[in-house]
Amino acid sequence: MSEVIRCPWGDDPAMRAYHDTEWGRELRGDVELYERLSLEAFQSGLSWAIILRKREGFRAAFADFEPAVVAAFDESDVARLLADAGIVRNRLKIAATISNARALLDLDESFSELLWSFAPPPAPAPRSFDDVPATTPESTAMAKALKKRGFRFVGPTTAYALMQATGMVNDHLEGCVARTEAVR
Repeated sequence: MSEVIRCPWGDDPAMRAYHDTEWGRELRGDVELYERLSLEAFQSGLSWAIILRKREGFRAAFADFEPAVVAAFDESDVARLLADAGIVRNRLKIAATISNARALLDLDESFSELLWSFAPPPAPAPRSFDDVPATTPESTAMAKALKKRGFRFVGPTTAYALMQATGMVNDHLEGCVARTEAVR
């Protein structure tokens, strides 16, 4: 029986399940991509495993990332979120999540279509993580476009992580069992 080859970062069961069934799979929809953008911003400076373990807490705390609801959050909501052990309690990231919901609602286009407009053409599979960039010209352009539209806490590295997580790029390594399941 042959061993299943995976990208080397999916070492605990939750991370392995995320790797095998979500990361790199095409994801569209304004609410869905707002959630992922928010979680990627919260992940900044932390491990994804922390965010993944707290994802249900984030969903509960941020009204399932429904932008119209989050955009209406006020200082009492910020205080509530800062006291919520089920999420990462970082004032700047919480404020950015609320501000980003407002920016999303102010868009004159689909958030999903805007983000996907930066997806590059499919590329060959990376052979190792040394071949996987932290940023690309496309992620830099995405971050710049989002900032111009009022989004916060979304630099080129966060934008690229979003692109990886939502299938805009396929950075599963060559031979990884999940690579063929990903769309791009």
